[in-house]
Amino acid sequence: MVSTRLYGSRPTQPGVIPTTVEMVLRSRSGFARGVTAAAVALSVIAASGCGQRADRTQEPSVPAALPAVPTTVPTAVPTAVVVPEGDFTPVARLVNDDIAAHRLPGAVVQVGHGGNIVFRQAFGVRKYAGEPGLDGSPSAAEPMTEDTVFDLASLTKIVATSTAVLQLYERGQVGIDEPVQTYLPEFNAANDPLRAQVTLRMLLTHTSGIGGDLSRQGPWGLVAADRTGGIHRALTAPLEFGPGEIFHYSDIGFILLGVIIERITGEPLDAYVQENIFGPLGMVDTRYLPAAAACGPYRIRGTAVELTSGGATITQCPPESWNSDLLARIAPTARDEDTPGINPNHGNLLRGTVHDPTARRMGGVTGSAGVFSTVRDVGRYAQALLDRLAGRPSPFPLRQSTLQLMTTPQQEISGQGLRGFGWDIDTYQSTPRGTIFPVGSFGHTGFTGVTLWIDPGSDSYVIVLANVIHQRGGPPVARLSGDVATAAARALHLYGS
Repeated sequence: MVSTRLYGSRPTQPGVIPTTVEMVLRSRSGFARGVTAAAVALSVIAASGCGQRADRTQEPSVPAALPAVPTTVPTAVPTAVVVPEGDFTPVARLVNDDIAAHRLPGAVVQVGHGGNIVFRQAFGVRKYAGEPGLDGSPSAAEPMTEDTVFDLASLTKIVATSTAVLQLYERGQVGIDEPVQTYLPEFNAANDPLRAQVTLRMLLTHTSGIGGDLSRQGPWGLVAADRTGGIHRALTAPLEFGPGEIFHYSDIGFILLGVIIERITGEPLDAYVQENIFGPLGMVDTRYLPAAAACGPYRIRGTAVELTSGGATITQCPPESWNSDLLARIAPTARDEDTPGINPNHGNLLRGTVHDPTARRMGGVTGSAGVFSTVRDVGRYAQALLDRLAGRPSPFPLRQSTLQLMTTPQQEISGQGLRGFGWDIDTYQSTPRGTIFPVGSFGHTGFTGVTLWIDPGSDSYVIVLANVIHQRGGPPVARLSGDVATAAARALHLYGS
């Protein structure tokens, strides 16, 4: 059963966020509270299939300041022990078959269920034999390991940006339905009545009408990172659709959310999330990796960082920096193919430099992409989220009621699928859900080949981290992730499977 208790046992009333179960039932069915998570999922499936509107909760534009989130933060991060449950041979076969078919070099998969990690395994390699190694010369293949660090790409939108925005919401520092121009006046310097309608809710649900990507706006930020220029471009990016008209996935919208976080907190985005999200969750291998903050033997070519040989090894780096030794554990993504003739790094393998072209041109730290992590750390995030939703002790840095708001349908338009605040629930991007986890579960993908899907109804999550774009023309990982999720649910005998 999904917990129906509000954080602090507050009654459901106008201005108070209902629980996941209450919200779905209120907007779609009217069943009694004792309904099971599977029944809730069926009610959502029926409603979404009819194209009905997902009613959003009523909440004040700027809530009163809320008490601090009670957390259980370990003084030392416990070892992520696997407690085997079920036969995951089919999962291993799926991944190995795709590797054998040259669809990806390797992957790391982790499945959590009932508070335990029930499966974790590394497959294949993170770099093929003969490709450039850390020194730039051809070298042997590098086996994939469970502690491999991956470019999370758009999972950044979830683990960093959406979580941080909702922390500001809890503190009364932003209103979800406030116009973007309230916090970023430059967004509507000309007092355009359409731009005035764009709200934080629209940015979080990709319904703002803003275009998708800044890197197509000409050859900027290639010789050297240009964060200021990128922010200006995001603030002045034209609306391609009317606000609230359609679901149109937008990196630019999340870049703006990152700027809002910085404006309100007075901290760089990477510093804020490190202190307020990754640190409390014990995500020790998770952080942005801006090239300018590297420490140790390295050099920057254009906007990319690479390890150099012969330099002194640094054992103690300043807190705001990261040690270039980490590059040895990072899975290379793709060769840098951005703008030949101008880009000094063109043709080189990206390793420790964010693949997303816009984030790279802005120095590696944006609200849309830039975070690197391991499967164990992403698992810590997922497990803490499940624990908070269920009312169990958890270090997750949001209140239970806020997290329920984050993970339930929040867009204001019908017929466009279901999105939470950052999370995908039921859209054309929901392939990683597979065929057994119900609508009402939620997740996200990242272009580099990473996915996370979470199902509170069965207290489960599935993580697939891969670098599919390392192989030119590699297919999106979503199909494999969906097959893995289905096989994992069957291994755990979920929902009668």
